[in-house]
Amino acid sequence: MDHIREDNPRLIGLDSDYRETQPQLRVDIDYSRAADLGVTVTEIGRTLEVLLGGRNVTRYLDNGQEYDVIVEGDRGSQASPRALDNIQVRSARSGELIPLASLVSFSDFAGASTLNRFNRLRAITIEANLADGYSLGEALDYLEAAAAEVLPGQAQTDVSGASRDFRQASGATTFLLILGALVVFLVLAAQFESFIHPFVIMLTVPLAMSGAMLGLFVTGQSLNIYSQVGLVMLIGLAAKNGILIVEFANQLRDEGLAFRDALLDAAVTRLRPILMTAVTTMAGSIPLIVSSGAGAESRMVIGTVILSGVAAATLFTLFVVPVAYDLLARHTGSPGDVKRRLEAEMSVGPAARSDGTHHQDGTDSQKA
Repeated sequence: MDHIREDNPRLIGLDSDYRETQPQLRVDIDYSRAADLGVTVTEIGRTLEVLLGGRNVTRYLDNGQEYDVIVEGDRGSQASPRALDNIQVRSARSGELIPLASLVSFSDFAGASTLNRFNRLRAITIEANLADGYSLGEALDYLEAAAAEVLPGQAQTDVSGASRDFRQASGATTFLLILGALVVFLVLAAQFESFIHPFVIMLTVPLAMSGAMLGLFVTGQSLNIYSQVGLVMLIGLAAKNGILIVEFANQLRDEGLAFRDALLDAAVTRLRPILMTAVTTMAGSIPLIVSSGAGAESRMVIGTVILSGVAAATLFTLFVVPVAYDLLARHTGSPGDVKRRLEAEMSVGPAARSDGTHHQDGTDSQKA
């Protein structure tokens, strides 16, 4: 605790649930003197156990009932720690009684009245408030590093409460980002009947997330649960612009337009819809940023992620998607190509069967 207070002033109101409010008595045994007098540590421990606490020595049966036999000292003679001076132990070597005070020393100290547990282990819980601009993730990283530096190697650390929720949400959000991007990619692959076109569209997703992270950095906000929710939303918002360009370029190619001309026409024609949808999305996030009242901080984080992420996605879409489509999709077909091939094969099949039937009929007539 003292190390944290001195080393990290950004943790405010540091406190723990460990309170040294219970007066206790420590017994330190002089092992050398006890060995010289023939008194074992076991004998000293049993004597203190019987006189100060109580010891279960046996059981007996009476009318079918079993009772414990507990040996303990007179509670009236144990009113103060000085009563320990009257306790004697027997030497295993000489059989004489030796005063316990000549073998041990007593010291008073304060200890905890209760020992809390966490995950079935004795634990001390540390709590603190965070200074302005100091994120929960940074605080947890610092505490883990401080624990590894100060605490002994056998000590274990864990988190609870809001810190545990943050750690669990962080791991779950990473999984959700990957899963969301994969689902969007597979849906687009089914729609476009290609893996190249969805890949071109999804190139804007990491660029949009980079813009969102830049927006958080500029505004001095942290990557928390709410910003991670905004990043998941950006997967669909960023892919929307690329879909507009790629889909329209494929339609123009289906109409017979050359690849280069179709790409240029699609980029120019879809510029206005892309800008309109981007502006409306960013305008919808402004109330989240300027809102006040309860929960305003969480809404501000989500609005910042959406505003900066959509702005970056729109800017990069106008350049990255056409260039990537030109480089990667030049030798690919469009969904209309598959449809036309199927229609051609279906039209050729009946014609071939019809020619075979006429030829067979002519052969039979010649034989007749």
